[in-house]
Amino acid sequence: LPAGHQAIVLKWVFKLKKDEEGNVVKHKARLVAKGYVQRPGVDFEEVFAPVTRLESVRLILALAAHRGWQVHHMDVKSAFLNGDLKEVVYVSQPPGFVAEG
Repeated sequence: LPAGHQAIVLKWVFKLKKDEEGNVVKHKARLVAKGYVQRPGVDFEEVFAPVTRLESVRLILALAAHRGWQVHHMDVKSAFLNGDLKEVVYVSQPPGFVAEG
C-alpha cells in the first residue's frame, strides 16, 4: 500500500435462518467491511450504503460455478446501485479467496 493509506478489512458473516421448530431452513452469508478505520473528527459522519456492483455478482456466481455449488437464490441490496467512487480505496482480500502455498 502507498504510505499513509490503510486497507479496509473484509469479513464474512454467516447466519442460519430457522423455522418455528428450530430447523435450519436457510444459510445466509454476507461480506462486510470492518468499520474501525475511521479517523476521529474526519469521517465519523460518513455513511456507507450497501452497494452491489455487477462485477461482485459475477465473482460470486463464478466462484459457485467453479466449486460446484448450487445457487438457489441471491438477494442484492441496491440502495445506490453501481455508484462510482471518486476516491482511491484499498480493500484487503477476504479470507477464503487466497490460495495457500
